[in-house]
Amino acid sequence: MPMTITEKILAAHAGLDTVKPGDLIDVKVDMALANDITAPLAIRVFDELGVKTVFDREKIALIQDHFVPNKDIASAQQTKIMTEFARLYGIKYYFDLGDSGIEHVLLPEKGIVVSGDLVIGADSHTCTYGALGAFSTGMGSTDLGVTFGTGRTWLKVPETIKFVYEGTLGHWVSGKDLILFTLGKIGVEGAVYKTMEFAGKVIRNLSMDQRFTMTNMAVEGGAKNGIIEPDDITKSYLSEHTNKQYTFFKSDPDASYEKILTINTNEIEPQVALPHSPDNVKGISELDNIKIDQVFIGSCTNGRIEDLQIAAKVLKGQKVAKGIRLIVLPSTPLVYKEALQKGIIETLLDAGAVLGPPSCGPCLGGHLGILAQGEKAVSTTNRNFIGRMGHPESEVYLASPAIAAASAILGKIGSPDDI
Repeated sequence: MPMTITEKILAAHAGLDTVKPGDLIDVKVDMALANDITAPLAIRVFDELGVKTVFDREKIALIQDHFVPNKDIASAQQTKIMTEFARLYGIKYYFDLGDSGIEHVLLPEKGIVVSGDLVIGADSHTCTYGALGAFSTGMGSTDLGVTFGTGRTWLKVPETIKFVYEGTLGHWVSGKDLILFTLGKIGVEGAVYKTMEFAGKVIRNLSMDQRFTMTNMAVEGGAKNGIIEPDDITKSYLSEHTNKQYTFFKSDPDASYEKILTINTNEIEPQVALPHSPDNVKGISELDNIKIDQVFIGSCTNGRIEDLQIAAKVLKGQKVAKGIRLIVLPSTPLVYKEALQKGIIETLLDAGAVLGPPSCGPCLGGHLGILAQGEKAVSTTNRNFIGRMGHPESEVYLASPAIAAASAILGKIGSPDDI
């Protein structure tokens, strides 16, 4: 029976020859992860199971990345619960401050998740690892707590929508623009409990950093997972980051899809998602004189080294507009160090940016960049719901690092070509 890449991975982890959409299956988990917000509840559920130990101390990852450094007593208590659990059960992949970073950047960077894996996490953007050709999806902390004890979970096999991107990419157009454009076409409910499989010549030519951006935001279309077939670019990335064994799964040529959508990228310009939804998308040329107060460059969507390089290219020799706050958080210590070695940090500081530690903080309105009433921000993050980054009467506009950096210089939403 022909199968898609997602169906093949699920079948392999269920110990079955074949699966089809709608099947309820029990699967083995290769990696279960949680962060400083979601881990404590999962730990409480695990404790209630009454088991003596975790299923595998090398297949659980616990990452401090949302409210770090701890912003208040409550966040400090959350971190303490996670730390004590990691020590008690000898969790190999526990990342404490100094060694930690944004989970969905850190784990691929460390080579902890690889192609062919089945990964679950108590965070909706766990779908990021699909860029490696893994099946990865977010779950609630209750389900994750059970997996900590059993090493298994249940899933319904999703239908797959295949998105085929053909053409060329215009100036300043990136993976972020492709996924925003796609969300603008299908809406935030356009792929509910579906697999979004990204394919085509344009995808095959994208860097790993840009592929991570696309699969990261699959959940904004309601998807169960986003995935890209692994290729030579994937192999090169893995050879630099891991010694783990991995498997390249690929969709059969005659695999069955719910539908196949072909997107011509020739006419796609840089995209911006307007408040208050990731699918409220317009091209940069459609926007006129939207003045802003803050720009944030970072997050699990666009905080990687390539993102910082693009921002620095735009900001080189320029200054952030008076009255604009430009906040940049490299996603991991390694990204921070590489940016320092390449002179990116100096360029950002010279332009007037404020640099902070690896953290998810501003993305969820946690800390390190909260918006006040009536303020507008351009952000390279993945969500712009009401109150997402601060006051419920603030506004968030989602964009690529290039558009974000240019907007910081202009004091309004704009393109590098406007500088």
